[in-house]
Amino acid sequence: MSYFEELIGAKRYLNRWLRYRLAAPRVPKLERLFLGKTVVVAGSAPFSTRPQGWNDSFRVLTINASQVAAQGWLTQPPDATLMQFNQIEGLNAAAVEVRKVLQHKKTGLLCVLNWRHELDRLVRGLDTFDYRYNELMLISRHERIALMHRMTGRLNLELEGEAKWSNGIVGAALALASGAANVILTGIDPLSKGHQYNSLNLSRMHQETDLQALQIFREQRLPVFTADPHVAQSTKLALWPSRGI
Repeated sequence: MSYFEELIGAKRYLNRWLRYRLAAPRVPKLERLFLGKTVVVAGSAPFSTRPQGWNDSFRVLTINASQVAAQGWLTQPPDATLMQFNQIEGLNAAAVEVRKVLQHKKTGLLCVLNWRHELDRLVRGLDTFDYRYNELMLISRHERIALMHRMTGRLNLELEGEAKWSNGIVGAALALASGAANVILTGIDPLSKGHQYNSLNLSRMHQETDLQALQIFREQRLPVFTADPHVAQSTKLALWPSRGI
């Protein structure tokens, strides 16, 4: 990397850091949903598992279209869903497929990440594929950065797409910040490829940062588990149910 490129990179970092500090974002929390609960964060990796001991006291947080991937064991609408902004209007194949499989589906609380337009435009976009919800919440980029800073101790200003945390990891952090007693990941595998709800076989982004987050969760002895045996083996994350629970 040349001196000129390093200078541009440093300027970008400083500008992003200043905007973040001036915004003074809150850390988003969903305590009324997750406080003291066992929260299942369901992603869309090709394999997912219904957690052992499943009962009505568990809460479910799905990522983008993962409620479709988990429909074999998820018989009710999820309690909450994290959806990336580009799923609403994006024209790439992945976003189009998300809207297709979520048509006429429902969630409890819909949290849309990094939406940059007026709220009416978001509502109209959701109406185009009849995705229903009881409540709607926006989480800005700065709020997502603050959340991940709080839960990992790493200030990731998301300067590059590959450097971001995946939405599945953000979901786990959100559950932890909201006081969840346990967080169970299923269908969240940083080393996998493709998505269960489509056949596009797209490579999974954020592999390095997601593995880093899981390592931090382990080192901090946070109550984060995986319901997927192959993920426990490959990432060293504790397999649910943990001993003593």
